Amino acid sequence: MPLAFPFSAIVGQDQIKLALLIVAVDPSIGGVLIFGDRGTGKSTAVRGLATLLPRMRAVIGCPYACAPEEHADLCGVCDAGTAKTTVKSRLVPVPVVDLPLGATEDRVVGALDLERALGTGQKAFEPGLLARANRGFLYIDEVNLLEDHLVDLLLDVAASGENVVEREGLSVRHPARFVLVGSGNPEEGELRPQLLDRFGLSVDVGTPTEVAARVDIVRRRDAFERDPAAFIEQWKPEDQKIRRRLSQARKRLDDVSVPDAVYEKGAELCIALGTDGLRGELTLVRAARAAAALEGKRAVSVDHLKEVAPLALRHRLRRDPLDDSGSAVRVERAMAEVFA
Repeated sequence: MPLAFPFSAIVGQDQIKLALLIVAVDPSIGGVLIFGDRGTGKSTAVRGLATLLPRMRAVIGCPYACAPEEHADLCGVCDAGTAKTTVKSRLVPVPVVDLPLGATEDRVVGALDLERALGTGQKAFEPGLLARANRGFLYIDEVNLLEDHLVDLLLDVAASGENVVEREGLSVRHPARFVLVGSGNPEEGELRPQLLDRFGLSVDVGTPTEVAARVDIVRRRDAFERDPAAFIEQWKPEDQKIRRRLSQARKRLDDVSVPDAVYEKGAELCIALGTDGLRGELTLVRAARAAAALEGKRAVSVDHLKEVAPLALRHRLRRDPLDDSGSAVRVERAMAEVFA
């Protein structure tokens, strides 16, 4: 497996890094959609984050990495095991699974294990990518080019947190709770509204225009490709700092309070933007709480709300035929009015 470019060595792209860290602190926020030009570090940031995630405890031998302390979201095998005796567990890396555009439905959801069926005559389930991504991250590059039937499948699983496979005489149901991360180029097509709504945060990135930033990016990338191991070792202390910060933020998240004033400002902002429903407002508050936890704060402030508002609301705006401003401009304009 190729070595990942260090997360801390990524030049700029602060919005991408912040969004990924926020959903790593609180996966209930949903996921992250990263739209921008080719070669702007979208995939690099996602794969760099994977190396920073604290290990999680999982049941030994479980193909879905069930958490031993959970009781409601266990697979059938682990559920039966916990009813009889205490299951054994170990620390494992948080999965970050790539979903290729050309993947078949069987590869995504799982299918009959043909080798075992032909060899022993027994019907057995071969878990797919959704099983591997349980309790982790599912990454889709060029998500706007994903085939419609796979989009429908992902929407069903994302809504229920469960993958149900009934085919070829098999009937399997297993947990599939993951953070969906998608990236793409807007020039290659738009995302279906139903899938767009499933992403908690959205980031628009562009190619850097400053000479110093571009030189720094090329210099670091060249150094990494010449000697990946040495480059990773050089940035290891900075990555360790981010790893500790992330781990501590997860522990303190439940203790971070949200004052009434923050709730009110969040509601005012969503009303000013005319967002549909309350999902955007809920995401806004959760993202602000995660941002406060990353800073080591005990309470969410209006500043945290300002920091995450573009990420949480940019992709939830309805098109206004009388206003040709971009969504980012509209959010900034509404923030200026609400937080005046």
